[in-house]
Amino acid sequence: MDSRIARTRRKLARVPYAAMRSHSFGEEKHRLEPPLPDTKVAEFEADHHIELPESYRSFLTTLGGGGASPFYGLLPLQSCRLFTMDPRGEPGRPRGFTFAGGPPHRGDLFLHIVEAGCTDLVLVGITGPLAGRVATGNADGFWGPDVSSATDFLAWYERWLDHMLDGRDNRDLELTSPALRAPLDRALRKHRSREDLPRDRGSGVVPSD
Repeated sequence: MDSRIARTRRKLARVPYAAMRSHSFGEEKHRLEPPLPDTKVAEFEADHHIELPESYRSFLTTLGGGGASPFYGLLPLQSCRLFTMDPRGEPGRPRGFTFAGGPPHRGDLFLHIVEAGCTDLVLVGITGPLAGRVATGNADGFWGPDVSSATDFLAWYERWLDHMLDGRDNRDLELTSPALRAPLDRALRKHRSREDLPRDRGSGVVPSD
């Protein structure tokens, strides 16, 4: 087993108790699902005629089959879809992604693995020179794609945990440090305290004692 699996499990266990950690966008929905049986992963691979990158596969079968991750969380494997990157256009212009459908596939394959909202995508390379690497982009080509410098899925995931536990800002991983989060938290507490005050329905003013 990859030694990073045990290390990542320990870091995940620390997150709820890290008082000065960063806030991860979408973390309200983060619940790590139970690991998947190897047979389920093998069935997915056979159905789609692919082999999942080893680090991503190891995560699914030993740590969790979905849930906690950057953005809105890892998609359940059965909800992951294959995409190909659109052809290169004019220099400097973003490239989108197109749903790959069934085989035969034309172009290098990417698997959509994280829910990022709207048409934004977080993918792991399945074939080609970016196999195993994590890339982010937009299906309609509004921005990106950007390829993470992390060498594989586990390195990308562990970077997210490390930066969160260290209280760092990281725009690419949607992490907000406690220092930047504090003004928003104060504003939210102030707003909630106002909502909790009793009101006179007739006059619309807060009654005095």
